[in-house]
Amino acid sequence: MKLVGVAGSLLGAKTANAVEEVLNAAKSVDPEIETELVDLRNYEVEFVKGKPLSEYNEDTVKVISTILSADLLLFGTPVYQASIPGPLKNLFDHIPMGSFKSKVTGMITTAGSEKHYLVPEYALKPILTYLKGTVPLGNVFIHNSDFDEQNEIATPVVKTRIGNLAEEMILLQKSLSSRY
Repeated sequence: MKLVGVAGSLLGAKTANAVEEVLNAAKSVDPEIETELVDLRNYEVEFVKGKPLSEYNEDTVKVISTILSADLLLFGTPVYQASIPGPLKNLFDHIPMGSFKSKVTGMITTAGSEKHYLVPEYALKPILTYLKGTVPLGNVFIHNSDFDEQNEIATPVVKTRIGNLAEEMILLQKSLSSRY
């Protein structure tokens, strides 16, 4: 089983570190799970222009192919202007409708205001369900104050929620996989 975590920010390290924490927690739950981090900071994903995927640059093809090859997915997003960032939305625009059918699609969010804790429910979850992903009941919201000076998660309760999310995602995916 392969879990791909996508860090949907082009700036900073908090979102990528949060996604990496979930990938590590998933390895603790199931040591045989294969994990991969797709950090959008490391790729030049082209803007969607309505062309076939094969006509985009190598980075765009690699990122989309990696996402489509996953058995389950985790999307990490910072909150900008009470929504997900444009590069993450652009990434979703490359993905064909229905591509996440029978795949668990988890969410982890980083933000500077507690008032943004519902952004994943209203901005990210509709996209994931449109693509036919199975979204776990739990998701993780991390306030900037939960990070230390090195942008590592420092709050124990957040780490517990991350572990719970990883466990729920794996259990759901195993259940879905046994049905199909």
